[in-house]
Amino acid sequence: MLSGDREGVIMGNYVADFIKGKLTYEKVKDWHPDYLLGIRLHRFIDSFTDSHAAVRQIRHQVALTHGKVAGVAVDIYFDHFLARRFELYRQETLPNFCARMYAVVRKNHELIPLAMVPMAESMIRHNWLVGYSEIGGIGRSFQGLATRFAFMSAIRGAEQDLVKNYLYYESLFQPFFAELEEEAQQFIQQNQ
Repeated sequence: MLSGDREGVIMGNYVADFIKGKLTYEKVKDWHPDYLLGIRLHRFIDSFTDSHAAVRQIRHQVALTHGKVAGVAVDIYFDHFLARRFELYRQETLPNFCARMYAVVRKNHELIPLAMVPMAESMIRHNWLVGYSEIGGIGRSFQGLATRFAFMSAIRGAEQDLVKNYLYYESLFQPFFAELEEEAQQFIQQNQ
């Protein structure tokens, strides 16, 4: 959503969590510039998000019940807010947007790191992004994370915290996301 319409940027942003380490010349010399820009964009988004006062405030609140996995829970809360009110942010429906993005991922499957392939296939098969629009969908996501990864067990039930603090978290999310959209667009323009 923050990547614009160029497939390379979309794919780089999509896979960035699975690209570890520094982006040295030797590592990236054969990569398409858009793919590299997408990875750098993702890292910029993470840095901007982690340092934002509203995000820190929400993470602190969530950490009271869910400890070190609060950051992951908040990321999924934000996905929920986007999915729930998608038409506020884009001139298309969420299902149409997801279908377009899934088509980009399928078309560019060779850009997905091997360790990410099972997750990417599951995301498409189970349509995670549309599922995030419902509390039950994020609850299933939290349950799946807790089941697959022992270190994520504290995330189980995090959807209840979202329900309890829904209006408060959403009120902090909306201005944060407006800033993030603007910053992401500027990053792309300045780094093309």
